[in-house]
Amino acid sequence: MAAAGGCPGGHRELGGCWRSGDGRGTAAPALAVTAKGPAPGLGDAGAAAQPFPFLFFPFPCSPCPAAAMHRPCWALLARLARARPCWGAPRRWAAVRGEEEQFVFLEYEPQPELEAARGELKAEEHPRGPAASRERRARVVAAPPGRPEPSVPPSGVSCSGCGAELQCRDGAQPGFVPADKYHRLEESPAGLRGAVCQRCWLLAHHGRALRLQLPPEQHRRVVSAALQRPARHGRGPLLLYLLDVLELPDPLLPQLPELLSPQVPAAGVLVVGTKVDLLPADSPGHLGRLRQRLEAACAQAGLRRDALVDVRLVSAKTGFGLEGLVSRLQRSWKCAGDVYLLGATNSGKSTLFNALLRSDYCKSRAPDVVDRATVSPWPGTTLNLLKFPIINPTCDRIFRRQERLKDEALKTEDQLSSEEKRHLNRLKKQGYLVGRVGRTFQRQKSSPLIEFDPDMLSYSIDEDPSHSHKKPKEKEEFTYNEVKDARWCFDTPGIVKENCVLNLLTDKEVKLVMPAKAVIPRTYILKPGMVLFLAALGRVDYLQGEKPAWFSVVASNLLPVHISTLSNADAIYEKHAGEELLKVPMGGKERMKEFPPLVPQDITLKGVGTTEAVADIKLSSAGWVAVTAHKEEELLLRAYTPKGTELVVREPPLLPCISSIRGARIAGTAAYRTKKPPALVENLKTMKNS
Repeated sequence: MAAAGGCPGGHRELGGCWRSGDGRGTAAPALAVTAKGPAPGLGDAGAAAQPFPFLFFPFPCSPCPAAAMHRPCWALLARLARARPCWGAPRRWAAVRGEEEQFVFLEYEPQPELEAARGELKAEEHPRGPAASRERRARVVAAPPGRPEPSVPPSGVSCSGCGAELQCRDGAQPGFVPADKYHRLEESPAGLRGAVCQRCWLLAHHGRALRLQLPPEQHRRVVSAALQRPARHGRGPLLLYLLDVLELPDPLLPQLPELLSPQVPAAGVLVVGTKVDLLPADSPGHLGRLRQRLEAACAQAGLRRDALVDVRLVSAKTGFGLEGLVSRLQRSWKCAGDVYLLGATNSGKSTLFNALLRSDYCKSRAPDVVDRATVSPWPGTTLNLLKFPIINPTCDRIFRRQERLKDEALKTEDQLSSEEKRHLNRLKKQGYLVGRVGRTFQRQKSSPLIEFDPDMLSYSIDEDPSHSHKKPKEKEEFTYNEVKDARWCFDTPGIVKENCVLNLLTDKEVKLVMPAKAVIPRTYILKPGMVLFLAALGRVDYLQGEKPAWFSVVASNLLPVHISTLSNADAIYEKHAGEELLKVPMGGKERMKEFPPLVPQDITLKGVGTTEAVADIKLSSAGWVAVTAHKEEELLLRAYTPKGTELVVREPPLLPCISSIRGARIAGTAAYRTKKPPALVENLKTMKNS
């Protein structure tokens, strides 16, 4: 360690002995410093030390002259040791390692209860180890996040993230803002306009969800009341029904007529299939097949052909299909009336709302005035209506937009700027289908004027001015003329799906179950008497059959798959449910006591060939297993899902050739190596055509 430390005297920098004045080795006391991140001024050394929970270093009793060069470094480390720990900054990569974060909410300053909890933690001596650390972190995060003030009436102002009315009366109700923060916002020049509630703040900045006391039917009532308003501009609204293609068959599409009013009929329904970027192309023309499946679902739900405006496939996250959707809306609907985004929870309404807000579909000033909706994997994030004004697609605007789209479609990836390339590469890692979304109509912002204050120049370099002359930035607002005849695009609360496994999970578990990146299929070849576990949320038993069959799992890449024998399956579930092997649910035996047991359902299938799946076994919203078997081969299967959730046998399968997306067989196992197909950018010229 002496050579590595660079000390000519040959001293070890971390632990060990330092030479005293008489030449004898003297043990040096070690000081533990909590590593919250790279130490200021340590450069790469500080960055390298960051992942470790503690740094140990000694103070020399009487270092040799050769160690004198290290004195500035020791002084710096000593100051860091005396410095107050940075509670406000979350630990980097904590989410990747699955750990809890230590933080206070920067926008919501620490409350006395939280400070008291921290004081107790500092005063006590805790044993070291992962279990003790988890317990300490849980105690800090579980402290009350804010103080309510029941005597203050509701504000009448909506949260810009979820649409709930801002209030500081009850922390368990929607729109809650801690009382101290609430009053400070009221006294600010902008007031409460543009503010977000505590729930949206936690979702957006820390990925944590607060459970609220919401009636089960509240989301449905808000949507129904909005759709039954008197017709504006003499015409009913256009409904954009968002349908998650991973959730086919959609359980809420047949209920759509119940939400509408006979007195205010909708002008039409445009069905938008979302999250297509998450599914790999199992064969040529897979998007056309997905579109046909959506059309069949609409017909089965009783949606009349004359009411169905169109069926589109998009990814609001990666931008695929968005430019085509905007062109379709401007060409057919123009600016005839309002537009409502409808759908089940987690169907991507708020993500699409934010994408349209940054596109040619809204007024040019809308992105500067309207705040983005809060987006999270937690079901039911949006609690009330959010809106932005739709631009009037005049002939001149449509022409200019088409010219921009033609110019951009002729570009190759080499012609893009370095920033655009980085953005595309990031999107390619997140989804298989990527689209470039731009804006034709943007307000030209004037360059800010630099104002000089002569009084500020009178201070010397050692003095600081006692006050700042910088004026707070005022939030922009629409003028009356801009919105007096405007048509609006509304984001509505998602309708909660019944019999869904997501209703049984915590916010951490939902993050693992909901796929956030492109799904990489995992294929296994099973013989009769073998069992496949999808975490602890689903199970498929291969009971009877003559030959082996292929089982392809299409689910979040973070959910583990475990293969076992039928004789050991029950013991494995009993031992590992709630533990790391099956991962979800998490929380050990205590968590599994409240989690419903798995209930079976027998399934009989007949194979159609080794290159085509016969059916999908959909394990509620946790994912599905596509079964591929030899032609005319009869299979007896038994599938399990938690009690109270829905198990669906989807015939024909959504991706019939999914078993072909696999690598070589892994020797000695039932698994094949995974293979990720390349991503495709839709509105970009490829090199071979250039």
